[in-house]
Amino acid sequence: MTEEKETKTEETTTNESSNASRRDFLKTGALAAAGFMIVPRFVLGGTGYTAPSDMLNVAGIGAGGKGESDIANFAKSGKANIAYLCDVDDRSAANSRKAFPKAKYVKDWRELLEKDSKNFDAVSVSTPDHNHAIIAYHAMQLGKHVYVQKPLTHDIWEARLLTEAAKKYKVVTQMGNQGASNDGTRLMAEWYDAGLIGDVDTIYCWTNRPVWPQGIKWPDPSQNIPKELDWDLWLGTAPRKDYVEKLVPFNWRGWWDYGTGALGDMGCHLVEAPFRVLGLQYVKDVQASVGSVYVDSFRKGSFPESCPPSSHITLTFPKTNKTKGDVTLHWMDGGIQPERPEELGPNEKWGGEEGNGTLFIGSKGKMYASTYSDAATLLPKSRTKDAKAPQKYKRVPGGANGHYAQWVEACLAGYGKMEVSSPFEVAGPLTEALLMANLAVRGHDLKGGEFKYTWDNNAMKVTNFDAVNQYVKRQYPAGFELKA
Repeated sequence: MTEEKETKTEETTTNESSNASRRDFLKTGALAAAGFMIVPRFVLGGTGYTAPSDMLNVAGIGAGGKGESDIANFAKSGKANIAYLCDVDDRSAANSRKAFPKAKYVKDWRELLEKDSKNFDAVSVSTPDHNHAIIAYHAMQLGKHVYVQKPLTHDIWEARLLTEAAKKYKVVTQMGNQGASNDGTRLMAEWYDAGLIGDVDTIYCWTNRPVWPQGIKWPDPSQNIPKELDWDLWLGTAPRKDYVEKLVPFNWRGWWDYGTGALGDMGCHLVEAPFRVLGLQYVKDVQASVGSVYVDSFRKGSFPESCPPSSHITLTFPKTNKTKGDVTLHWMDGGIQPERPEELGPNEKWGGEEGNGTLFIGSKGKMYASTYSDAATLLPKSRTKDAKAPQKYKRVPGGANGHYAQWVEACLAGYGKMEVSSPFEVAGPLTEALLMANLAVRGHDLKGGEFKYTWDNNAMKVTNFDAVNQYVKRQYPAGFELKA
């Protein structure tokens, strides 16, 4: 605490005219202007320029949980130096700090970008969903390559912003849906292109999530804020609230202020294959039914702050150059699954990880995959062994595990020099589609659950139920504004 106060005092003394507090740093955008002066040239990949080093200096923002494994996987590539670690919770960061003792540790990501940006080339963002966009966007303004955990953003507007920013700032981007680098998604695309299942017009995606509490009342506040946690900084772009137990580090996923529910958690894994195989883009319309919670006999509970315990969402995608017409995608969570295909025997398992799957229904057959597009299979399964389709799509060395090394290599090569599996130009539209589906889920709390929501993609709004448009772009608290 003393050290932070001393830092603030020094900043005020040396830059009183501009009042260079971290809050003003976000508001004025001065960071972006400074960033282009100090970003190393080799990171931008200038024509004919040879990088002075084959190592990518990475700053990991969000060093615990999924961030811990992300950082470790970058290091395993052999070409990434974990230069900085940043986390609002010292407990979460403990393992990463032990694994990378030479990395400088910073608690506030704003301080990291403001003071140390000249010392790293790329940023990994693995925080709760609500802080993805603001961190990634400011890093991109500095010319930093970014790897962002799924879902890419919390709001639809943020996803569109990051997609456009990747082109504007010419940085290498990757979303953390590592199944996009697996062989399975490419194999299914080859099967489909070869006509093995005919034209697809219906898809089912399902998950056993949530595996955290949802459909519950907001807990009572607690005064027991752990000394290792900066609660205000953890809240970041979310509304100011008193600390509650068991929200950090994982159960935030079930609350709309921070997470995006089961669809946000698993959708980028399970819906990625349909996007790749069929060339899907933006949603045309969506409707949803959600599970109810009863607090007493015939007395239905209302908990609008929390995601529902289960849902079945139906999304319509317009015709693409790989389909004959519109495509209907059914999303199911909370343990709901589609009817078992008749091609599966009564005691035959789907394959791969149970509880998560993607099923394509074509005019000539069906195909299935599990989480990360593992266990790609034609149905009946006996067809898979004899399937003949030319290999059209380059495989990623290491598959899902190679997703990390692929991004590291692409960053070292420079913008536009190497293909990645989930760049924001692909991850952005995928994330938007999933977040748009969540509008239909949230509409139930606004008495609009019976509607089929029509979507104006250019205007980024629902055209027939305006109340849900408040969730397309939320209001940010002072000190955490995100401005294009």
